[in-house]
Amino acid sequence: MLFSKTKTDFLEYLEIEQNRSQRTIANYDHYLSRLIDFTDTDLKVSDITPELIRKWRLWLNRLGSNTSDELQKNTQNYHLIALRSFLKYCSKRDIPALAADKVELARVVRKQVTFLNEDELTRLFAGPKLDTIGGLRDRAILELLFSSGLRVSELVGLDRDHVNLKRREFMVRGKGQKDRPIFISEAAAGWIQLYLNKRQDTNKALFIRYGGRKTVDNTGNYLRLTARSVQRLVANYALLAGITKAVHPHTLRHSFATDLLMNGADLRSVQAMLGHSNIATTQIYTHVTDPHLRSVHERFHSKAVK
Repeated sequence: MLFSKTKTDFLEYLEIEQNRSQRTIANYDHYLSRLIDFTDTDLKVSDITPELIRKWRLWLNRLGSNTSDELQKNTQNYHLIALRSFLKYCSKRDIPALAADKVELARVVRKQVTFLNEDELTRLFAGPKLDTIGGLRDRAILELLFSSGLRVSELVGLDRDHVNLKRREFMVRGKGQKDRPIFISEAAAGWIQLYLNKRQDTNKALFIRYGGRKTVDNTGNYLRLTARSVQRLVANYALLAGITKAVHPHTLRHSFATDLLMNGADLRSVQAMLGHSNIATTQIYTHVTDPHLRSVHERFHSKAVK
């Protein structure tokens, strides 16, 4: 059984039977295609051996990217996770293949959570110029990211009719095609309304482009803002605010979770609001937000020292 043919069947299985998003399917296609790039031939599924995977991992490690001479370990693991899923599919279809549990992921060091404090958030929000519609849009985006904990991909996928500004809540479909409720603050709802009041277009997208090389499509309608554009605008406003740490849209998601936990929210509720499948993912925030640890330290540390 040829790998390329089986890969196509696998991607169709992800779409039809697993109901995975087109983004996920495209990523899996990209990662698995790199195995063909490495072998420079259309190998058979039975050719995937532990030795071949070892050599492929070495090749991936040296592949590099636009920002580094080496492919990050997390990115390498995405390739291996895709291969694992492919091999599980082969087993389910009785296609002779290597057992998926033979593919081990690389050990990675979990990145430290970066979040913004109150002063940094204030300076960040003060960045957009509110006398322009682009500035109003950007302020609404910053407020919404911090208020909701949305992923950037979820934010740019929003349409105007998705968000109920009166109730200040709506549903969003996140990773794994899972729906979860989103709640936003009065401030975020207010800035979104101010932005929408200035809009004179009929585009259904909540956030649209106002600058760059291409702002409208062939019919003259404004284009939806992209995730990359949001990443750039967040980074630019952080630079303008004098924030020295690297700031991304996900930093505001981290800040949202940290703010909730620091103010006494329970971990399970935060897990639900972030859309984490596993509470272990949410627990990355507890080491910086647990007020009990501070009280224990203050009560018991160095009491003998006067």
